[in-house]
Amino acid sequence: MTDFEDAPQKLLVEALGTFALCFMGIGAIILTQGQDIVAIALAHGLAIGLMVTAAGHISGGHFNPAVTVGALVTGKIAPGPALAYIIAQLVGAAVGAAALTLTFLDVDRNRVDLGLPAIGKSIAADPVVSLSASNALVMEAILTFFLMFVIFGVAMDNRTGGRAVAGLAIGLTITMDILAGGVVSGAAMNPARWFGPAIVQQEFGDFWIWIVGPVAGAVVAALVYNVFLMGNGTAIGAVSDDDRSGAEIAGEQVAKASASRSRKRRR
Repeated sequence: MTDFEDAPQKLLVEALGTFALCFMGIGAIILTQGQDIVAIALAHGLAIGLMVTAAGHISGGHFNPAVTVGALVTGKIAPGPALAYIIAQLVGAAVGAAALTLTFLDVDRNRVDLGLPAIGKSIAADPVVSLSASNALVMEAILTFFLMFVIFGVAMDNRTGGRAVAGLAIGLTITMDILAGGVVSGAAMNPARWFGPAIVQQEFGDFWIWIVGPVAGAVVAALVYNVFLMGNGTAIGAVSDDDRSGAEIAGEQVAKASASRSRKRRR
C-alpha cells in the first residue's frame, strides 16, 4: 500500500470483515451451544474466506489486527494506515458482536458467554482441570503463525499465483486452526475476535493472551516468510510498489482493464 487512497472504502471493508467474523462465528457458537466444533470452525473459516474473496482486492483483506501488525513490520503497510485498519477492525468486531444481542435471547448468548475466547480445560483428566494461561498463549501464537504464513503465501507474495484461491486457503487455515486448538484457547487468532464479545460482555480477564499470542505469532510468521523465503529486508513502514498485497495489485489491474475497455468503447 503506497498511500492511503480510497481510505473510506478500505476501512469499511476491514470493518465489514470483522463484523462478519464475529457475527457468523459467534452465531454458530450460540446456535450449537459450543458443542459442534466442526460447525464452529467452518463458520469462522467461511466468514473470512468469503470476505477475502469478495473484498480483499479493495483493502488487502486483513480483517485482523495481528495480520495488520505483521504486514506493518514487514513494510507491507505504512504506520498510519495500519492504525486506521486496526481501529476499523475493532469497531467492526464490536458492532458484529453487539448485533447478536438483537438476534438471540440472553439465555442462549450468556450460556456460551457470547463466544468469548477462554482458557480451556483438560480433555481426558479426571477430575477435569483447567489449562494454564501459558498453554493458551502458546496455542494462539502457533495457530496465528500458520494463518499469517498462509496469508503471506497466497496474498502477499506476488511471485505466486495463489491470489485466485486466497479466500479458500485462508478460510481453510482458520478452520484447521479452530479444529486443532479451539478447546485450548478458543483459537481466536485475532485480537478483534476477542475484543468484540469482550466489549459487549464487559469481560476482560486474561485479555493479554488474545492480544500477545496472535500478534507474536503473526509477526514471527511475517518475518520468516518475508526475510527467509522472499529475501526482503524492508524496514517497518517502508512500503514499495513491490510490497503491496497481491489482492490490492489484482484490484488495480481489474480497474485499469475496465477503464481501458471503457475508453475503447467510447472511441
